[in-house]
Amino acid sequence: MNRKNWLALILMLVVGVGIFAFSLRNTDLHQLLIDLLALNWGWFAIAIVCIGLYLGLEGVVVKLFMKDSYPSFSWKDAMRMPLIEQLFNGITPFSSGGQPAQIIAMLQSGVDGGRASSVLLMKFVVFQAMIVINFIVSLIMGFHLISTKLQGLTLFVVIGFIIHFAVIVGLLMIMYWYQMTKRLTNWVIKPLRLFMKPERYASIAVTLNEKIDTFYKESVKMKKQYRKLAKVSVVTLLQLFFYYAIPYFILRALGVSGLNFWMILSLHVIIFMVTSVFPIPGGTGGAEYGFVVLFAGYVQSNSKLVLAMLLWRILTYYVGLFAGMFALVIKPDKVSEID
Repeated sequence: MNRKNWLALILMLVVGVGIFAFSLRNTDLHQLLIDLLALNWGWFAIAIVCIGLYLGLEGVVVKLFMKDSYPSFSWKDAMRMPLIEQLFNGITPFSSGGQPAQIIAMLQSGVDGGRASSVLLMKFVVFQAMIVINFIVSLIMGFHLISTKLQGLTLFVVIGFIIHFAVIVGLLMIMYWYQMTKRLTNWVIKPLRLFMKPERYASIAVTLNEKIDTFYKESVKMKKQYRKLAKVSVVTLLQLFFYYAIPYFILRALGVSGLNFWMILSLHVIIFMVTSVFPIPGGTGGAEYGFVVLFAGYVQSNSKLVLAMLLWRILTYYVGLFAGMFALVIKPDKVSEID
C-alpha cells in the first residue's frame, strides 16, 4: 500500500468511528452493554462463519479460473485475492480499487498480466450477473413484503439496480453485438468533445475502445468455457447467499424472534443495492442508514437495533479491511510457467 492508500484507510476508519458515535448519540449505552453481554454467541458464530464462507468461496472462484492455466497457483494465493479485494474496494470510491490491486497481487505470484486481467474480468461478469439475478428473485419472492420497508430508499434501490443491470447489458452487447456496440459507444461519447480538450477526448476514446476490444477477445474465450462458468456461477450464488444471510443470524443472536429468513435475505439484497450507489468508499453512511431503516420494524429496542447495525458493519466491512491488511504481508507463492 502506498501513502495515498494508507491515508484513505485511516480516513475511512475515522469516518467509521464518527458514524458509530453518531449512531450511539440517542442510545442508552448501559442498555447496549447489557444487550451485548446477553448476545447468543452460537447464533453470532454462524454469522462469523457466513462471512468466512463468503470470502472463502470467492477464493474458490479464483482457483477454478486459474487451475487450467496455472495448476500451481496455490490455495493460499487464491484465498489472498478476495481479502486484498475487500481492502482496496473498501478504501476507494465505488469499489474501484479492488481489481487493480488483485492484478498486482497476481503479478507478484508470477501470473501473466493478460491472464490475470482475463480471470478478474470473467469473475466480475459472473458476480454482476448473480447480483442482478439475486435482486430480481428477491423482488419476485418478497416484493409484497419489502415494498413497505423501502420508504426513502426506493430511489437508491432503483438507481443501484439500473447500474448493475446496465453493466450486464453492456457486457452482453459487447459479447454478441461487438461492432454495433463499439459504434454506439463512440457515438454516445461524442458530446464530451464540447467539454474537454481534443487531446483528452482522444485519450478517453482510445482507452474505451481498447477496453471494449479486450473484453470482446476475452468473451470469445468465455463462451467456450460454459462448463467452468456454470460451476463458478453456482459457487458465486452460494457465496452471495451466505453474505445475505448474515443479518438474520445477527438478529437471532440479539434475541429477535418471529423472523422470516427469506424476508431478511431480501432486505439485505436491497441494502447491497443501496450501498453500491454511494460514492463514499464502502458505501459508508448509506450502508448504516439502510440497515437501520430496513430492520427497524423487526427490532423494537433502539439499543439492539444500533448494536445489530454495529455488529453487521464490523463483519461485512471492517473484517475485510483488516483481513486485507493481513493478506498484504503474506508472501505469495511463485507459480510455474503456464501449463
